[in-house]
Amino acid sequence: MFRISVPSFLAECDSKRAGTDARIEKPSSAVLVWDLVTTPNHEEKEGLRRRAFSLAAGVAALLALDQATKTAVASRLVPGESIEILPGLLHLTLVRNTGMAFGLLSGLDIPFKSLLMTLLSLVALSAVIYYALRSPRGETMTRLGLIFILGGALGNIVDRARLGYVIDFVDVFYRDMHWPAFNVADSSICVGVGLLLLDSLRRHEPSLGAEPEVAGGSSTGESAS
Repeated sequence: MFRISVPSFLAECDSKRAGTDARIEKPSSAVLVWDLVTTPNHEEKEGLRRRAFSLAAGVAALLALDQATKTAVASRLVPGESIEILPGLLHLTLVRNTGMAFGLLSGLDIPFKSLLMTLLSLVALSAVIYYALRSPRGETMTRLGLIFILGGALGNIVDRARLGYVIDFVDVFYRDMHWPAFNVADSSICVGVGLLLLDSLRRHEPSLGAEPEVAGGSSTGESAS
């Protein structure tokens, strides 16, 4: 898209119409100034590059942590085996999750389930990446939340693509009540969602000290006679 500036164009056209000849000739003083407005300036490019770098660095760190913990647990335990961490509260239990985060849809048996879960995760991942790169520069909490979500989502996608299932190992329970087993990636996604919710609440809360508006305009306390 281009921006076109034509100084004195309308004025000369009006003067032409006022004459006897109805034809409008090209004004001699018309100047066309072409400016490519869609080309981002240097500042915008640098800002986008910095956001992309911080996004990639944060996601890579979370991905490395997630894969390292999964590898460590899988090398020491067999599926179903547990290590007691906090008696009666926390165990490390190796679980192979064929569903989504926290074991959702793990009991669902459909053809090409692993491929379907991977494709759904990739679609969600692409949407989050697009939103993260387009987020304004001042929204630090939003970008941080998106980094946590991306790191967690990518960690589970790597498992599905490499193994056909996701490795879960954190087993939190009380007596006979067990929370679905999860991993670092699931925790990262939850932290990211929490940060986005906090940022949304922070932006929508009314500013302290702001006086409520009075319907019908300001009142002077005097009645018109």
